[in-house]
Amino acid sequence: MVLLKNDSFDQELLSQVAPADWVNPQPQALYDMVVIGGGTAGLISAAIAAGLGAKVAMIERELLGGDCLNYGCVPSKGLLSVSRRLGSLRRGSDYGLSPAEGEADFGKVMQRMRELRAGISHHDGAARFRDLGVDVFLGSGTFSGPDQVQVTQNDQTTVDLKFKRAVIATGARPLVFPMPGLDEVSYHTNLSLFSLTELPESLAIVGAGPIGIEMAQAFARFGSKVTVIAMDEQILPREDPEAAAVVREALEGDGIVFEMRAKMSSVTQRDGSKVVGFERDGQNGEVIASELLLAMGRAANVEGIGLEQAGVEFDRRGIKVNDNLRSTNKRIFAAGDVAGSFQFTHSADAMARLVIRNAFFFGRGKVSDLTMPWSTYTDPEVAHVGLYASDAEQAGCELETLRMDFSEIDRNILESETEGFAKVIFEKKSGKLRGATVVGAHAGELLGEMLLAVNKRMKVSELSSIIHPYPTSISIWGRLGDKASGARLTPGVAKLLKRIIGWRR
Repeated sequence: MVLLKNDSFDQELLSQVAPADWVNPQPQALYDMVVIGGGTAGLISAAIAAGLGAKVAMIERELLGGDCLNYGCVPSKGLLSVSRRLGSLRRGSDYGLSPAEGEADFGKVMQRMRELRAGISHHDGAARFRDLGVDVFLGSGTFSGPDQVQVTQNDQTTVDLKFKRAVIATGARPLVFPMPGLDEVSYHTNLSLFSLTELPESLAIVGAGPIGIEMAQAFARFGSKVTVIAMDEQILPREDPEAAAVVREALEGDGIVFEMRAKMSSVTQRDGSKVVGFERDGQNGEVIASELLLAMGRAANVEGIGLEQAGVEFDRRGIKVNDNLRSTNKRIFAAGDVAGSFQFTHSADAMARLVIRNAFFFGRGKVSDLTMPWSTYTDPEVAHVGLYASDAEQAGCELETLRMDFSEIDRNILESETEGFAKVIFEKKSGKLRGATVVGAHAGELLGEMLLAVNKRMKVSELSSIIHPYPTSISIWGRLGDKASGARLTPGVAKLLKRIIGWRR
């Protein structure tokens, strides 16, 4: 990760998550749990285990807080909060306000982000976890046997930690595919992007997943000319195609250019700019930009931690674990990005809690039982939980969908936020909810009600019984429940109800 040496906020961050004067504790004879990695999964595992009274050691070789705090969720959402407000300012005429350019001072925007990041860093800081009862070791941890980790400390001395149980929570890093010329050209990943102090005149982004798309919109609104290059047919390829199309239309409105179904073939330097060559349908093309951001996915951090010595099997996707998150060494578990197909902060948190349950309480908590939501924080946002309509085979039954546009919801009409829709996926025969997608303003927040509904397998018609304040956007779920109830009426029953209603009047 790149931090600014002369920036007081970055130095404050370091003082919390990698303090230069930190003295590692003397190792205890035997630990109930040793945690390798101080990102979300590691921090949650260590904190809960220590809270239960266990003897816990946690090892971190770089920065406590991991991806989320330092170069992921926190800094990216700090930038997106500003870009969203810029979008609102520029749409002022929609509300009868005088038009505003809403120009961003990029240096101040980045300084604000660094200040906010530093301000919350103590939550993940070494001192806090020491006070929680965790032995915090700053250095590199490597398994030297099936029940022992060797820590190479910052002064290059080593200590050995014996354990009853261990958790591998080493996370993941940006994936960089080799291509001609890449080694000779400077580029950014999310590890270095947030150290920028000057706005790039133009930015080429390779990858149309959440990181690439979120940063594309932010930098476009800040004033960069942004082009996204991706091999996929659609942006956000994991999302509902209709929802992804809504987001793409909004981003194109921000001036972003998309080169989809494009395979990168080369990267070169020309007159101080980066030139990204690509091939599509047998034709060659190129994108010229002052800066290049690679956002092509994530690679699990499995190298250099002695997994072979520990008897832990792994592959390029990460640690091989069973449904209970136990590795091929029964003493050792894995959680977070290094062990999961869902590489989110909240999934790392959930997995860490499963590890504690299964490691200390003979639990049988399963990853496959988790109902995992996610959200991409573009403007509009897109959020999803559970299955898609195309997942009938996984569901083991026929699925049905209902959707409603926000243009039918009074609150959204009044807010001039009518783009997007909400969609529910449910079992056709039973009506039990199996998934939901929402794309629109504040979609990540609106999804909350459906997390419980999908997890508890409520019937779609039961959404009608939830009373929402009027007017609210979240009432769209109740409207969908009404729609489902009405759709289940046979023509005869519908006719009878109409007669009854008419008679009562």
